[in-house]
Amino acid sequence: MNITFKTAESVCEGHPDKLCDKIADAILDAYLYKDKGAHVAVEVMAVGRRIIVAGEISSTAKVNIQSVVWRVLDKVGMTSFWRFVQVYVRKQSPDIAGGVNYSLESRNGDDSWYSSLGAGDQGTVYGYAIDEGGYLYMPLPVVYAHAICKKLDECRKSGLVHGILPDGKAQVTIEYHDGKPARVKTIVVSIQHKESVELEQLRSEIVSNILWPVFEKFPFDKETEILINPSGRFVKGGPDADTGLTGRKLMVDTYGGLAHHGGGALSGKDPTKVDRSGAYMARYIARNVVSSRLAKECEVSISYAIGKADPVAFTVDTFGTGKYPDEAIRKACLEIFNMRPAAIIEKLCLRNPGYEDTATYGHFNGLRTWESSVSLREDYRFEEVVKKYAD
Repeated sequence: MNITFKTAESVCEGHPDKLCDKIADAILDAYLYKDKGAHVAVEVMAVGRRIIVAGEISSTAKVNIQSVVWRVLDKVGMTSFWRFVQVYVRKQSPDIAGGVNYSLESRNGDDSWYSSLGAGDQGTVYGYAIDEGGYLYMPLPVVYAHAICKKLDECRKSGLVHGILPDGKAQVTIEYHDGKPARVKTIVVSIQHKESVELEQLRSEIVSNILWPVFEKFPFDKETEILINPSGRFVKGGPDADTGLTGRKLMVDTYGGLAHHGGGALSGKDPTKVDRSGAYMARYIARNVVSSRLAKECEVSISYAIGKADPVAFTVDTFGTGKYPDEAIRKACLEIFNMRPAAIIEKLCLRNPGYEDTATYGHFNGLRTWESSVSLREDYRFEEVVKKYAD
C-alpha cells in the first residue's frame, strides 16, 4: 500500500492578508453596482491602525472608498481597531486601456463581438478539479481547511465559542492510501482570543463546536493529531500584529498548493484582467471535465498575451485518469469553451457584483457561476465531441 499525505491551509476573514482581499473586492463590487464597465485594479495594505488603498480605477461611478472600507471592517468585527483610511487611486493607463478595449484582432479587422476585448495582461492561468468524493471537486484538505475557518467565523459572530477574535487560520493534513483519502492525520487551528480566555477551555470548545461538526462526514480518529493554538497565547492579532496585503494568500484562494498557480492575484481586479477571469474559466473547464466523468483529475492551463483576445496556448493534463487521451479532451475543450475575455465575462456573468463573498474560504467554494457545471445537454455533447477527436 502506498501511503501519501496532502496538506492545505485556510484563513479566517480577520487574517490581515485576507482582510485586505475582502476590502479590495468590496471596492470592486461598489463600482460594479453602479458601472458594470468599470475598470478596477486596487491593492490594499493594512498596517497597525492604518488602511491604505492604492491602484487604478476608470469608471463613470462615484464611490466613497473610505465608507466601503469601514463597512467591511464593521462586518468583520474590527472597526474599533482602526483610525485612518488613506486612498491613493488614479485612472487606468491609456496604453493599457487601449489594448483592452481594442484587441489586436479588432485592430486587424476582426469585428466580431468576442474579439473586441483584449486580455488585460499576459500570463498563464491554471484550473484544477479532482473527484475525491465531494461535490466541490476540490482536494479534501482544501475543503476541510476552508470549512474550519468558516465555522470559526460563524461561531465567533454567534458567540457559540466564547472569547475568540477575528484573526485565525487552519491547516488540515489528509492521509491517502493508494491515492484515495483514508483518514485525517493532522488538524491545526490557531485562533485569536481575548486576554481572559483559558486555553484549555478554548481548545475544548473548538473541538466540540467546530471540529466535530466540520468532520461529521469524514471523521477524525483517536490517532489524529489535533493542535489548537500550539504556540500558546494569541491575543494580539490582525494587522495590529502583522501587516496585511492584497494577493498574499493565493494558495488559500485556489487549490492549497496542490495544483499549479500562475502567480497573479485574484482580488481587487475587474474581469478584464485574465489573472481573475481566465483563472475562473480554467477552473470551469477543469471542473466540467471531471463532472462529466471524462477524468477523475484534471488541470488545464490558458496562456494570454496583453491586448490579444485569443489565448496563445491551452493545455489539458488528466494525470493518467482520463477516459480518453488528453489531446482529444484538449481539442474538444477548444471547440466547446470560448476562452476569449469577452466570452468568459458573458458566460460566467463576471460583470455582476458579489466578489466580496468569494474573497474568503476560497474562490472555488461553489457559490459563483464558474463553479457551476454545464447543462446535461452540453454535458452529453462534451463527451460526443471528445469521442470525435479520440477516433
